Amino acid sequence: MRKYVFLLILLAVGLSLSAQAETKLEKSRITIAVGGKPLFYYLPLTIAERLGYFKDEGLSVEIVDFPGGAKALQALLGGSADLVSGAFEHTISMQAKGQMIKAVVVQARYNSIVLGLRKDVAARYKSPKDLKGLKIGVTAPGSSTNMFVSALLAKDGLKPDAVAIIGVGATSGAVAIMRKGEIDGIANLDPVISHLEVGGDMVTVVDTRTEQGMKEVYGGEYAASSVYAMHDFIAKNPNTTQALVNAMVRALHWLQKATPEQIVQTVPPEYYGNDKGLYKVALMKNLNGYSVDGTVSAQAAQNVFKLLNSFEPTVQKARIDLSRTYDNSFALKAGQKYR
Repeated sequence: MRKYVFLLILLAVGLSLSAQAETKLEKSRITIAVGGKPLFYYLPLTIAERLGYFKDEGLSVEIVDFPGGAKALQALLGGSADLVSGAFEHTISMQAKGQMIKAVVVQARYNSIVLGLRKDVAARYKSPKDLKGLKIGVTAPGSSTNMFVSALLAKDGLKPDAVAIIGVGATSGAVAIMRKGEIDGIANLDPVISHLEVGGDMVTVVDTRTEQGMKEVYGGEYAASSVYAMHDFIAKNPNTTQALVNAMVRALHWLQKATPEQIVQTVPPEYYGNDKGLYKVALMKNLNGYSVDGTVSAQAAQNVFKLLNSFEPTVQKARIDLSRTYDNSFALKAGQKYR
């Protein structure tokens, strides 16, 4: 009997060690670049960090913030970041340039980008063709906010250079530039947009924080903010990638159940400053846009491709394999762990 018990103990220990070996992280310290961390566009990343979900997965994560998604992408390509919390669009646009990048989890299914114009400019706005010749502020040239403007122009047969694109960032600096009248309009996200709306500094003319706005601009299903990495990184670090996605999917599930008050209490105080009320108002406008499970549907990827193909010459000339722009296996496995 004792021999039998001893063998069972050895077997249990062996299985435990085997499981640990299988889930051993190839890299426990990782750097994630993001363009505008306080934006609601990237809220799941902040939630995973603040609630300790990365640490629970054995990860030590450094999040480096940049003025816009294009800058974060440059950090990845330059080797100073392992992954990027950024727009899914970049996985397609970079494949067209020969850089293989893949999204492993989606944070939002709504782009939640808003185009706002000064009151005098908005008074004569009827369609994107009326943007011609204007100075439009975006988070950074080449970022998703810039792509948003280019897509709107393409709908009216205009090229991206029909407007002057000005990088204004994604913080209070963007608000200040708009208020000073240095730009005619702005394509940005919350909380920047809500500050300008409440202050009466702009008139919203296109709004993708809503389902209707998403249908009008993008045609329906969409993959917006995501976490992506180079194909080589994912192949060499599957357990590390899985751990990261586990934390992100857990954050998405938490957001589905959390109250607005709980979310406000969780984010860093600098996100809302002296006005929790305004932050909560902005939050309520964005809550419906988050992904439920972190996966990308084929239709969502197709709609992103259609958007880029409407104005981006490199994408128009390339043969894009959308199946290589995302990998749902990590999010699906994480979903089994955090149901």
